Amino acid sequence: MTAAPPARAQPGRPAQISREQIVAAALEGDMDTLTMRELAARLGVTHGALYRWVPGRDALLDLISEVMVERILPADEPHGTRWRSWLARLAWAMHDEFLAVPGYATRTARPHRHNPASFGRLRNGVIQAFLAAGVSPDLAEQSWYIFGTSIVSWLAAQETPLDLGDSAPRFELFLDSLLRGLPAREPGIARPLDGT
Repeated sequence: MTAAPPARAQPGRPAQISREQIVAAALEGDMDTLTMRELAARLGVTHGALYRWVPGRDALLDLISEVMVERILPADEPHGTRWRSWLARLAWAMHDEFLAVPGYATRTARPHRHNPASFGRLRNGVIQAFLAAGVSPDLAEQSWYIFGTSIVSWLAAQETPLDLGDSAPRFELFLDSLLRGLPAREPGIARPLDGT
């Protein structure tokens, strides 16, 4: 008895793929060198077919940002006295999701074009947390900048660790110190003049 020949792919519409599948395939390797052709191969679709779902590299990076923000942003709104615990949950989600993808935190820490929709959702959530803490909109904006750059920079440093001694830096200590210092307040001491 002879084995039946393998089934040939039928022409027609390619199989549907989801946003999550596209993002998962994109995050399997180095995002800096990923090409659309390589992504199509990972997904088992043709290069041309991939463009039906994602029209180019910028759109792919926007899609990755959207999915990552959906994964990390808490479902509830920050309010009242729970603003600090809301930010802690967000920071831990960033820790877990960013470090699960080698190079993602480092890439995010570098200056680049951010997806305005997903980045805006993240920014607005963090600003709302600081407004719930009772600071002015200007200080809430400053606090967002401090929070965002601090978390992403710490995570990027974990991907390319510095030799800081025998003890590994602990995220919970870093986060506790950061959140104790936030929200930003107007400094009580002005910048010193040179020579004084």
